[in-house]
Amino acid sequence: MDTPHSPYKQYKPPPPPPPPPPPPPPNSFTNPIKPFPLSPKTLKPKTHKPIDSHLHRLRRNGRLQDAILALEQGRPIKPRTYISLLQSCIDSESIELGRRLHSSAAAAVEGGADPFVGAKVVSMYAKCGSFDDARKVFDEMRERNLFAWSAMIGACVWEHRWEEVAGLFARMVGEEVMPDRFLLTRILQACANTGDVAVGMLLHSLAVRLGFIDSPEGNHLVNSVLAMYSKCGELSSAKRFFEQMVVKDDVSWNSIISGCCQCGEREQALSLFKLMRAEGVEPGLVTWNILIASYCKSGYLNIATELTKEMENYGIAADVFTWTSLISGFAQNDRENEALDLFQKMRLLGVEPNGITVSSAISACASLKSLTHGRELHSYAVKIGCVNAVLVGNSLVDMYAKCGRLEDARKVFEKMPAKDVFSWNSMIGGYTQAGYCGKAFELFCKMERFGVRRNVVTWNAMISGYVQNGDEDQAMELFQRMEIEGVKRNTASWNALIAGSVHNGHLDKALRIFRQMQSASMRPNSVTILSIIPACANVISAWKVREIHASILHYDLQNNTSVANALIDAYAKSGNMASAKAVFDGLKLRDLISWNSIIGACVMHGHSHSARNLFLEMEMEGMKPNHATFASMIIACGLEGNVNQAQDLLSTMENEYQLMRRLEHYTAMVGLYGRSGGLREASDLVENMSIVPDFAFWDAFFTAARIYENIRLANLAAENLFKLEPRNPRIHRLLSHVQALCGQSYNLSKVRKPKKARKFDDSYGCSWLEVRNKVYCFFNGVSFDLEKYNQFKTMIDDFKPVLTDRGNSRLDFEEEKEEVGGIHSEKKAIAFGIINSPKFTNIRIMKSVRMCTHCHTFAKLISKQYDRDMFIKDPKCLHHFKDGKCSCRDYW
Repeated sequence: MDTPHSPYKQYKPPPPPPPPPPPPPPNSFTNPIKPFPLSPKTLKPKTHKPIDSHLHRLRRNGRLQDAILALEQGRPIKPRTYISLLQSCIDSESIELGRRLHSSAAAAVEGGADPFVGAKVVSMYAKCGSFDDARKVFDEMRERNLFAWSAMIGACVWEHRWEEVAGLFARMVGEEVMPDRFLLTRILQACANTGDVAVGMLLHSLAVRLGFIDSPEGNHLVNSVLAMYSKCGELSSAKRFFEQMVVKDDVSWNSIISGCCQCGEREQALSLFKLMRAEGVEPGLVTWNILIASYCKSGYLNIATELTKEMENYGIAADVFTWTSLISGFAQNDRENEALDLFQKMRLLGVEPNGITVSSAISACASLKSLTHGRELHSYAVKIGCVNAVLVGNSLVDMYAKCGRLEDARKVFEKMPAKDVFSWNSMIGGYTQAGYCGKAFELFCKMERFGVRRNVVTWNAMISGYVQNGDEDQAMELFQRMEIEGVKRNTASWNALIAGSVHNGHLDKALRIFRQMQSASMRPNSVTILSIIPACANVISAWKVREIHASILHYDLQNNTSVANALIDAYAKSGNMASAKAVFDGLKLRDLISWNSIIGACVMHGHSHSARNLFLEMEMEGMKPNHATFASMIIACGLEGNVNQAQDLLSTMENEYQLMRRLEHYTAMVGLYGRSGGLREASDLVENMSIVPDFAFWDAFFTAARIYENIRLANLAAENLFKLEPRNPRIHRLLSHVQALCGQSYNLSKVRKPKKARKFDDSYGCSWLEVRNKVYCFFNGVSFDLEKYNQFKTMIDDFKPVLTDRGNSRLDFEEEKEEVGGIHSEKKAIAFGIINSPKFTNIRIMKSVRMCTHCHTFAKLISKQYDRDMFIKDPKCLHHFKDGKCSCRDYW
């Protein structure tokens, strides 16, 4: 036994273990599972390989819906598997399945939120057509890394929302996320499409600083920088950058050539094209197409055609883009028949047109108003399946409308599955052009209920329709409503009002609107000038022509050939031949109309020698005359009575220029024979003509008969004039002259007049005079109330003996019987002008009917006695009286 002082403690046995619990009864829920022997293998975490593999297998077999259904059971998967499922939604364009995937993302993706997954969800929504959902997902992301920003910017690029890309880029840099070279390429693409060269230059600097420009993998980015400068019109920067490029592939050459074409430097583009080949880079189809498309858009169609042939000689076949460029170019440059021939040739060569090609061909039919060809193209569009394309539908609506088939146009319009604002505008324009403004207004009111906002073109179509159909009040009401509706008026809005006022004969109103347009700081364009110039192309509006000319110079439109041509014509008609010649001499580019305008102006003013010199100068410059040129030149020969020279001109026209005679040439020859006393030749011409004469021809024939007092031929002309225009009151006045010629020896009843022409208004004879920029109106048979009446009476009395001495049967007939009350209106206007206008100014008068012989002689005497130039325009001729002579040489 151990003692108390022993170093060892006394040993105590452990207590016995507690008794085991009683066994549970059979079939109890608490009956424990039989223990399973544990091992290191069984302690390893469970993998998801079976479910991931299963989902991949379903996806590859096209069973995407089954894969999503399996995923919705709640078993987590790897992010890579989830991303592959999202890609399948993109490939199948299934937004609904994509939404189901997105709703299960939080529970399904192993590890929770993943930046790659979030970025892919953004891409899925964007590419499946739901940009708003993509933006919502992006905005709700707590953390946005480079992949998220790339996805959102890529979504904007996918939807062509170029303007939003720059804003996203700014936010991205603000969150201290820097782009990689792939994202920079996309942002540069957006800058190129918006023309934002400032941001583009910033991106260029950033790419240099990050070392992407000099990177071996950065050639795609380098080409994007070049394309940005080219598309933004910074051609000098593009050229400088291109010259510094170390590696220049075909994309680089295409970018700089395209930039030159875009900026109008086609010759430079062609030089680069040749240099490209010299440096060993063979141009491909894209390069050829860039050049061909540029020349087509610029109207140089012959060069475009030659380039196409040269391309084919190098073994490169034209594709659908090449053919579309050519067809569109010919259709837009008034060569519609050739456009349709190209379309037919394209099909024969086995190249299938696309919607743009078909649309261009249909537009050519619309311009030609060729309903037959248009219907054929409609059937072909149905056959190849592009008839439901919006562009094709719009072209069909326009074609049927221009061909006058509004019901067919409406059928196409109603069947279009999708309509844009151009669809509505085409249909509305068709109705307004046909005069159905009520139906057009119904569509105008209806379109916004269908979710299509009216644009300025819609409003302009309605305004133009109302004003062209005489309802100027309704047009003006719509014009004023535009600003209230938030639609900003453009130049075309003002042009519609101006052109309509001129069309309705309200010339002063048109000029007033033109001035209001400038007061509203709206810049006129060439269409404005071409619309307003006819409002002042007469002798009493000479100062208005000068006002328009000042506007042309102010808005830098003087080099526009069409504007200059119209100005030449206006100056000539207002009696200012010197200014007309000055405008012509200042033209940098003269077309055929320029030459015809100045030659016609010389003929109008009786300057036959100048017209002949201009014709020879025109031929020396290589400009080929047309039918109108030769008609003017025959009239010029008539001023001198030179029949032989006119015959030589006709021979040259037919033999050298292969131009067939037209009615205007026969009319000019009648005038020529009349001036030279060749009434027999004029009569023979009538009998041998292969063309049915018109009113102008018989009018010229009557003038010749009247001048030489040939009653039989005058009667023949009068009969035919009645047949052509039985309600024209001027014909009765012509018959009055026949009666004066006949006297009592000829029975006027032999002149067979239609019943409708037997009643007429005999109140005619009105003259307008411009004095100190103000227009005065004078009438026949109305008492002449002037303060300086005695001066006027003295003027008449002084010349009455001279007029009587020079008189003949026509003078006796046409002279007024009353001393003052019955005098002709142009005499009143002449006297008023002499008395009230400064001596250094010209007298300008416009008369509503042909000037009589008595007044013509009176005007010649006044011009010599008072040393004043006078311009009197009647429906037959512009008379320029100077030094006792008239430019018409007493034949009118």
